Amino acid sequence: MGFWTLLKGLLLFANALAILNEDRFLVPRGWTLVDLHHTGRRNSPKGQIIGLIHACQYMRLPLMLINTAVIVMKLIFS
Repeated sequence: MGFWTLLKGLLLFANALAILNEDRFLVPRGWTLVDLHHTGRRNSPKGQIIGLIHACQYMRLPLMLINTAVIVMKLIFS
């Protein structure tokens, strides 16, 4: 496994987190920032995961640009 493969895998993981629907997936499980702030457990593993999910959702436009760059690079070099 090379470094390029690792980067593509991380990009796929970030894409998976970015497309999660908050109303359908996160709210029924209590994985929202509002619920996290009420409990006050921001540094717990669950709080860190919730923060990562929301960060990926917030960064959707840069993810689209990175995806486009990766696709272009794959077309050129493969």
